Amino acid sequence: MGGPQRPAFLALCVLLSLSRAGAQDSEACASWCPPHSECVNATACRCKPGFAALSAEVFTDTLEICDDINECGPPMKVSCGKFADCQNVEGSYHCVCSPGYALLSGAKTFTNASENTCQDVDECGSGQHQCHNSTICRNTVGSYKCHCRPGWEPVPGRLNGRNNTVCQVKPFFTWPLPPGVNSQSLSRFFDKVQDLHRDFNPVMAKDTIQKLIRTMDDLLEAPGDLEDMALSVRHQVATQLLLDLEQSLRTLARSLPEGPFTYLSSADTELSLMIQKQGNGNVTVGQSHARMLLDWAVAPGAENSSSGPTVVGILSSPNMKTLMVNASLDLDPNQQAKLEEIFQGPIRGTKVRLLSAVNSVFLTTNDTKKLASPVTFAFSHPWETPKNREKLICAFWKVDKSGHWDTTGCWKLGSTNGSTTCQCNHLSSFAILMAHYQVEDPKLSLITKVGLSLSLICLLLCILTFLLVRSIQSSRTTVHLHLCICLFVGSAIFLAGIENEGDQVGPRCRLVAGLLHYCFLAAFCWMSLEGLQLYFLVVRVFHGQGLSTRWLCLIGYGVPLLIVAISAAVHSKGYGRVTHCWLDTDRGFLWSFLGPLAFIVLCNAVIFVITVWKLTQKFSEINPDMKKLRKARALTITAVAQLFLLGCTWVFGLFLFDPRSWVLSYIFTILNCLQGLFLFVLFCLLNKKVREEYRRWARMVAGNKYSEFASSTTSTSQNQTRVLRPSESGM
Repeated sequence: MGGPQRPAFLALCVLLSLSRAGAQDSEACASWCPPHSECVNATACRCKPGFAALSAEVFTDTLEICDDINECGPPMKVSCGKFADCQNVEGSYHCVCSPGYALLSGAKTFTNASENTCQDVDECGSGQHQCHNSTICRNTVGSYKCHCRPGWEPVPGRLNGRNNTVCQVKPFFTWPLPPGVNSQSLSRFFDKVQDLHRDFNPVMAKDTIQKLIRTMDDLLEAPGDLEDMALSVRHQVATQLLLDLEQSLRTLARSLPEGPFTYLSSADTELSLMIQKQGNGNVTVGQSHARMLLDWAVAPGAENSSSGPTVVGILSSPNMKTLMVNASLDLDPNQQAKLEEIFQGPIRGTKVRLLSAVNSVFLTTNDTKKLASPVTFAFSHPWETPKNREKLICAFWKVDKSGHWDTTGCWKLGSTNGSTTCQCNHLSSFAILMAHYQVEDPKLSLITKVGLSLSLICLLLCILTFLLVRSIQSSRTTVHLHLCICLFVGSAIFLAGIENEGDQVGPRCRLVAGLLHYCFLAAFCWMSLEGLQLYFLVVRVFHGQGLSTRWLCLIGYGVPLLIVAISAAVHSKGYGRVTHCWLDTDRGFLWSFLGPLAFIVLCNAVIFVITVWKLTQKFSEINPDMKKLRKARALTITAVAQLFLLGCTWVFGLFLFDPRSWVLSYIFTILNCLQGLFLFVLFCLLNKKVREEYRRWARMVAGNKYSEFASSTTSTSQNQTRVLRPSESGM
């Protein structure tokens, strides 16, 4: 084979080799491999990626099949991240965002958590919701809900909040009578309101609002039988009317076009509304009675934050105060604590007077009990200068069983002539009140005035007795006289000038406080001299001898003058308080009185104990056979008398740390306000010589004969020569 046949032969050999190799390969691959698999060799197969056989990865069983692997099934082999779901497909898988979420890129699928950008979809804002046009769409996390608008309610058979909710207008004029209230005036009023509801047309919402306000004015201007009701019932009616009127105006305002709306009735009732789309920043709404500054973001509330107009309104009613007369006031605990610190005593009651109109403030939302940011108000009112213990306050009408004023969550920023600025962290019906705080217990105050008046009369009788009855005059009588003079002057100044006029401590009040400080210190100095004289008389048995009158006056009037002079030089502003013309507690200034008082009372208490002990011994020595009952009675009378004489009853005042301790307050007031009466009984009525002199004076007044008068005078002059026995000296 040579020549031209050789190439043809080679080509044939190649073709034969290729055909033989193809036959061998066909015999090497198994033709029975199941779907979703590939051949490994003539006897084995392998499942493709995404599929798996039950027996092994490479299998030889001709009955084996390749099943799809569920990558999304447990145990999870893949992670799609938050707000996403894994979806299995034949031979693979992919991740998709959960319902209500979508990728930022707009793509539909992704493969792992690192590619996850799923965000909540605002179905309400993007128009992807299926809410009925009578409802409001509110977006939720991953979904949305359909709610009725304010003033609307679900039609029967539908539930509020479902996607298939359908709403209808709520009958907002069906105002019920407060439970237990029977009134012809209210019945006629509600009949008129029902007529407005029956004829209501949303297109005529402005006219309906005006008619409603005029109907309310007619009721308040001619309340009829409402004025005959108990105060608690009238307050209950006021609460119900305010709530119903607020809800009705809020609902009616949703039917008004966007923009401001103002209406002023002939009775000076004024309504101001602002209706507009939601927004941010501050907005001012106001009229002649009130102005309001608030953050617009708080007006819609969470339940209306997605759609619909936002309403802000103020209704000012001067005639509403007809139903709120003599309503009580609850003070915020922090404000009350500050006031009690100013008045330096507990507030036992408060009387209020309305100065401004009653201003009802409302928003689209009903949830205004705690606002995200406070609202600032400026209320107009006739100007009055607060008197003593009076203050202008910002208050709101607290809705409870009957209704009352409260200040919790509201505070006053300032006042000018005819306007007061307030700030509150909630909304309600507001007013400016003039509050008169009752710091003193009225019963205790009455006891003080009556007791001091009686003591003044008795002290004056004591002074006249000591000056005119010569038979009892001695060094002890001199001490009695000056003690009564100091108590008389101090009590008179106390009755006439203890009350401070106004909120400032003026010169008059400081002078009164200084005089009271001096007079009462002088009285206690003379009480100390009483104790000293008693010590000389009973313990040292000096029979009335003691210090001379010059030294007595020097101690009795000089020592308190020195204390007052030093106190005034150190802290002159300590004289006078906001409520009383007395010593202030600032910087411990009150101890300039309490210190000497405590020292004198302590010394006199020691003398009192010694005196009682000595008197017990003397009674036994004088008459050992005296009956025990008479002995105990005489000793008791003497001991009680010395308690008042030495000022030991003031010890109750030293322990009166808390003014709220009414038991100690009453004991201290009764004992010390009647001190003049007790001294009169002790020095005059229990003294035999004084009683005889009183009888002689009585006979003189009655016109007895001159001889009787002369004989009485002779008898009296003879008695002057006698040495006074302790029992006759009024000890």
